[in-house]
Amino acid sequence: MKKFAILLCFIISSAALQAQETFLADGASVDLEREADGKLDLFWKIIDREYRYFVKTETDELIELKNTKADNGEFQHEYKNVLARLTEDANLPVKHLKFKRSSLKAFVDNYNKISDNTYQAVPSTKRVNLRFGVFGGITNSPFTSNPENVRSGQFGAELEILDNKKLTRSALFLQAKHVLEHDDFAYSTTEIALGYRFRIINTKAFSFYAETKFATLSFSEATVTTIDEDEMPEINNIKETSFDIPLIIGVGADVRLSSCSLITLGYNQLFAILIDNQGNFSTDFTIGYKFEL
Repeated sequence: MKKFAILLCFIISSAALQAQETFLADGASVDLEREADGKLDLFWKIIDREYRYFVKTETDELIELKNTKADNGEFQHEYKNVLARLTEDANLPVKHLKFKRSSLKAFVDNYNKISDNTYQAVPSTKRVNLRFGVFGGITNSPFTSNPENVRSGQFGAELEILDNKKLTRSALFLQAKHVLEHDDFAYSTTEIALGYRFRIINTKAFSFYAETKFATLSFSEATVTTIDEDEMPEINNIKETSFDIPLIIGVGADVRLSSCSLITLGYNQLFAILIDNQGNFSTDFTIGYKFEL
């Protein structure tokens, strides 16, 4: 198990160093956000707290759009001359073009439409994306005493929050799930958890991620049989509420069905850093459906 934990941490650390779409700017590799994809491509990035804009031609030449200040404090509007030269076949006016992402995107989109009547503009990406999902599966509750390793049913729902601009591989989630009582395992629990996901593989069609639940609030109920002083069985119904910071580690995958829906697969509760496994290797699997709000 320790080897698995070390391997998982190594994979996450290695993946974090991988850029999604890299270009060379000022002699350094940068990961740029695409705003337009056509005869002329438009990219942007916040570098050193400053918006930087780039265009890429059909010959794959990457050119930065600049608007520097002269010694007298006046802007030089170099970007206008660059865009006028690159779009001279369409004769588009640049005099009133502002050095803003929305204005530059509208200009480049307009040029691409003139150059190609089949051009489809890339929609402006929302900074935050919300996904709501439901799931069901089985679990052997590996962090609860379960001598017979009984598997119980579970179901739940979650809200996932993704950053589409900067931390595109990361997500936070709020999850609520309920583990059902089994005839051979008189234990049930309702858990509310906050967690974090890192997408090791992150494409439009498929993503594979590692996750951790860093805070859980659980409402558990169990039936325990004990022997009293007269050696008679005594049945006790125990209810317990607990708050933990367990750092439970799991893995999962999203498989896209359509532009706004996904199938989710989860292998959960592999191990925890701050709570002990109770002797059974995790058998905690879920399958679910998630859609974008």
